[in-house]
Amino acid sequence: MPEGSGPLLGIDFGERRIGIAVLGESGWAPQGVATLRNGESGPDWESFARILKDWQPRAIVLGLPLNMDGSEGLMVRRVRNFARSLQRRFPLPVHWVDERLSSHAAEWMLKERALSAKQRAGLLDQAAACEILQTFQDVGAMQ
Repeated sequence: MPEGSGPLLGIDFGERRIGIAVLGESGWAPQGVATLRNGESGPDWESFARILKDWQPRAIVLGLPLNMDGSEGLMVRRVRNFARSLQRRFPLPVHWVDERLSSHAAEWMLKERALSAKQRAGLLDQAAACEILQTFQDVGAMQ
C-alpha cells in the first residue's frame, strides 16, 4: 500500500462514464462513490474536484484496460491521456492496475444481488472501480 494518510481513490475510466470508488485506510472493502459523465467535452472535472476535496485521497488507482494478450490498445492510450490531465489538475500519485475483466467481474457481482437491470447498469462503473481497488489491495500496482 502507498504510504501517507487518507483513502485510495479507484477510477474505472470509460469513454462515456467514469466510475469512482474509495478504499479506506482500514483496508476493509472498497465502496462506490460516484459515476461521473465523460464525453466529447471531457470528464466532469468540477465533480472530480468535489470528490477529491471530500475524500482527501493519498493516491489514485487507475485501471489499465490491457488487451487479453497483455498488449496496449487505443483505450490504454485514452486512459493514459486522462491520467496526465488528472495529474496536471490534481497532483496525486497514480498507481496502475491491470483491469482486464474488471467490468465482467463487477457485472457478475451485481447480478448476484437482487437488483434490476437498470439498477445494475447505474452501479456498474462504480463496481468496476471497486474491483480495481480490490485488485490493487490483493496484488499491488503494476510496475
